[in-house]
Amino acid sequence: MTLEWRDTQDGVDWDELTELYRLAPLGNKKAAELQTVFSASLFKCFVYDAGQLVGAGRVLADGVDCAYLCDVAVHPSFQGTGLGKALVSRLVALSRHHKKIILYAVPGKEVFYRKLGFRRMNTAMAIFADPAQALERGYIRED
Repeated sequence: MTLEWRDTQDGVDWDELTELYRLAPLGNKKAAELQTVFSASLFKCFVYDAGQLVGAGRVLADGVDCAYLCDVAVHPSFQGTGLGKALVSRLVALSRHHKKIILYAVPGKEVFYRKLGFRRMNTAMAIFADPAQALERGYIRED
């Protein structure tokens, strides 16, 4: 497996990225919206195998204090190969000069991120556009 790593969005096929997120599965994200959020992110990473997009992730960051690692997706046929770990590690390395690196994960993936150095926060809170859906999917809890 020879992977090509890109830290720029030049030449990204946004429809292909949409499909990657659907397959990962991380939901249905529109191509135009992905282009917007990746363009606004300080760091981004795309991984290709034989020209096919098999991994992606980004970091929304201010350059000093806070970096938010998000939208990490790995194609199902590459899950369990170490690609996700390598992708997160690369994004963390790019963000290393920030005082804190934050993420929120799909419920059930906490053990994976803990192995990469992330620790549960006691005070993290969020406002979701669809709180009922966020509650149903396990992103927030009633308390």
